[in-house]
Amino acid sequence: MKRVADLLCLLVFLTAVTCDRVYVHPFYLFSFNKSTCEELESLVQEGKKTFVPVSIESQTTPAYEDDLKDKDKLEAPSLSSRGRQKLSFVKDFVYVLGVRFYRELREARRGQNVLLSPTSLYSSLVSFYLGASNQTATDLQSLLGFVPPSGDPDCTSRVDGHKVLSSLRMIESLVKSGDEELLFSKTLCLFSAPGVPLSEQFVQDLLPSADTLYARAVDFTNPGEAAKQISAFVEARSEGRSKCFLTDIDPSADLLFAVDVRLAVNLKQASRLKEPQEFQVDSDTKVLVPMLSVTGTFKYKTDASGTFSVVEVPISKTALLVLLQPINGSDLEHVESTLPLQSSAWLQQLSPREIKLTLPELTIEGSSDLQKLLADMELPALLGKGADLSKISDTNLTVGKVINTAFFKLTSDGTDQPEDPTAQKEDVVFLEVTLNKPFLFAVFEEKSMAMLFLGRVTNPLHGA
Repeated sequence: MKRVADLLCLLVFLTAVTCDRVYVHPFYLFSFNKSTCEELESLVQEGKKTFVPVSIESQTTPAYEDDLKDKDKLEAPSLSSRGRQKLSFVKDFVYVLGVRFYRELREARRGQNVLLSPTSLYSSLVSFYLGASNQTATDLQSLLGFVPPSGDPDCTSRVDGHKVLSSLRMIESLVKSGDEELLFSKTLCLFSAPGVPLSEQFVQDLLPSADTLYARAVDFTNPGEAAKQISAFVEARSEGRSKCFLTDIDPSADLLFAVDVRLAVNLKQASRLKEPQEFQVDSDTKVLVPMLSVTGTFKYKTDASGTFSVVEVPISKTALLVLLQPINGSDLEHVESTLPLQSSAWLQQLSPREIKLTLPELTIEGSSDLQKLLADMELPALLGKGADLSKISDTNLTVGKVINTAFFKLTSDGTDQPEDPTAQKEDVVFLEVTLNKPFLFAVFEEKSMAMLFLGRVTNPLHGA
């Protein structure tokens, strides 16, 4: 009898362990559960509180901005196994959508430098998802990549945007954590037409998604003056670090959304070459640019067809720089057209190599309008005049622009090139990799491998 009881206990234990390992579809890591759905229904019945932003010309800080500063921000979740699952799931969506946006910018800006932040653009879409209702929310959720496995149209088939923003913010927090060589910042601005009320809850929901958030009223009926006021406001609040690139403001707009994300890296293990080096912009143009040299063990590969090489370089304790350049006579446009950008295959199967890397110092800035990108992707109505954004405001909003500005700077600590470090390792053969013609680069958070920046450099002397 005792043996039977022991076997039953063992069976119960094994069943519990097995149940603990039951596969959970990643969608349900971000979806609403039934209890949350019930809470949401009660909140809808209570109605929402609103406020009217003060004028952009006001010289005083409005009380609601003080409240936002004082309110505790969401802490980045600990990187538990569940947290890792979330990051692994969402970083793939960030990559796919970021590359789709890159393709559109590449076509629009042929031959020019391009820079965007996939995490920032994705976060902007999640922000509007939080403010959307009905079909607009469904369409945004689909664009973000979250397709419910069941297909049932109930509340549990919806994604909780707060959970997605929290994961994105965790990625950014991991980048910033304990690294003095790296400066990362993110600013979000909401500009509404005078008298247009905004939901307090919506603004509070956005708080975890940026270091600083501003909400001000602007008269869009004079587009030129509105653009000047917004640019001056953003530049003043950032102490000259950030600029807002605004043109063609719709005078009938009720809301403009602007995000500025910046990353500056001081690559301490790199040295600046004493003389500027030639960079081949195209077949007819060469320019002299400041170059950095860094030697070490970096991950590297060439693709099977021998048209491009990839090198991965740690640029801080928390971030990786991935550089892709054409080789063997290929040009960047050809590589871009054949590269499987819909997947991250070009980032896989890299192997450690002893490398002497020479690359340009970089200061590059890019600005993109999410509205235009969506229109180019044949999705103009997603945030257009027919969009249901009733969780942002009781007013039937017309979104004018959704500006995302990205800035990336890579430099050394200013020291000149020392004696050739490869000479001190006579028994080691170093592969020399020199980026002296147009190339692609991407910056990743090291733990999650989420893509923070994606860019193309055709001329290092052109910052934007």
